[in-house]
Amino acid sequence: MSPEQVIKRPLVLTEKGNVLREHDNKYLFEVDRRANKIEIKNAVEVLFSVGVVEVNTMIVRGRMRRMGRGHAKTQNWKKAIVELKEGDKIEFFEGA
Repeated sequence: MSPEQVIKRPLVLTEKGNVLREHDNKYLFEVDRRANKIEIKNAVEVLFSVGVVEVNTMIVRGRMRRMGRGHAKTQNWKKAIVELKEGDKIEFFEGA
């Protein structure tokens, strides 16, 4: 998988994400469910030109939503918490 396929989108608008970014130099991403930690680390390093110290991943379970008169389950997705080296930061997140 290419780095653009591994990282789907950044998760910027959460309070937990803001606290992690400001205090622990950690960033949140939605990633492809098939991607492993090594692929996520390489993708972040290539796309944002930063050094990655640690990657933690979790599967976020989909929830039941109303779809018209019925109910349907949204898809499961994978979240990655990426810790950067001291002094590195991703400029994309700074405007949020």
